[in-house]
Amino acid sequence: MLQQTRVATAIPYYQNFLDRFPDIQTLARARPSDVLVAWAGLGYYRRARNLHAAARLVVRDHGGQVPGEAEFFGLLPGVGRYTTGAVLSIAFDRPLPALDGNVARVLARLHGVGASLRDPKGARRLWSLATALVPGRAPGDWNQALMELGAVLCRPRQPRCGECPVGRWCRARALGRIEAFPPVVPRRAVERVRRAVALVTRGPKVLMVRRDGALLAGLWEPPGVELGNRAGGPVARAALGAALRRLGVRARLEPTGRCVWHTIGHRAIEVEIWRGVLEDPVWRRRDLRWVDPKRRAVAVTALGRKLAETRT
Repeated sequence: MLQQTRVATAIPYYQNFLDRFPDIQTLARARPSDVLVAWAGLGYYRRARNLHAAARLVVRDHGGQVPGEAEFFGLLPGVGRYTTGAVLSIAFDRPLPALDGNVARVLARLHGVGASLRDPKGARRLWSLATALVPGRAPGDWNQALMELGAVLCRPRQPRCGECPVGRWCRARALGRIEAFPPVVPRRAVERVRRAVALVTRGPKVLMVRRDGALLAGLWEPPGVELGNRAGGPVARAALGAALRRLGVRARLEPTGRCVWHTIGHRAIEVEIWRGVLEDPVWRRRDLRWVDPKRRAVAVTALGRKLAETRT
């Protein structure tokens, strides 16, 4: 959960997750949809799928015991070098480095190296520094201390250098160029996307469709269609109506005049909202469901919850 989520945000999800899946055997036996429901709201749902797949492999191939050796732990789905170092150093006392964004910033400033985790060459340099520093005793404490140092004192902006326990050895501070390290690597350009969605309601429930494809597969949200460069209004109504008919839904579409904005990764999505008035009943299908957004019966996308809230 902490791979892409702040600690304060993750804690309630973590507690709820352990309540539902108290041990690795329970998680391994769970349905994928139940795991997604417990994860809903954290984003980056591939992490949940990988965690579920890893639990199944641990039960099947390792007798239900998480392997403590890097050569085996690193083969689990979703596990990379950082996760291997973090988990094995903290849980198994293995002398391995754990290099996240906070630790990389500390090391770049301490050594005054123009290296960034987002650049392959820079990442190799930072991993080399982290490996050289990790101690043989209490490596988990060391890794967590570096993470905390980066999160609390050696922050990206307005670092609290006067409180830093290693400030006297900091090369970036000596140069008077603290915020120049690590160098900023340009991020991927924002992709602007336009969508039209239909809000079809029945009491407190909203008609939702299960997504497929690579992005957010298995999660639920109101039916919609991407507009590309096409204009809204009549064009959006026609495209959305065709998408509904492909789902077997016949509904009259009424404009609401409302739009919402939603960001996921590098995509900035403008969503045009239409009200759908059913003309025929919706027959039960596996990929369609009436969903009460206030109940966590299925995993609803963050955009789906945001759209459902526009009814009020």
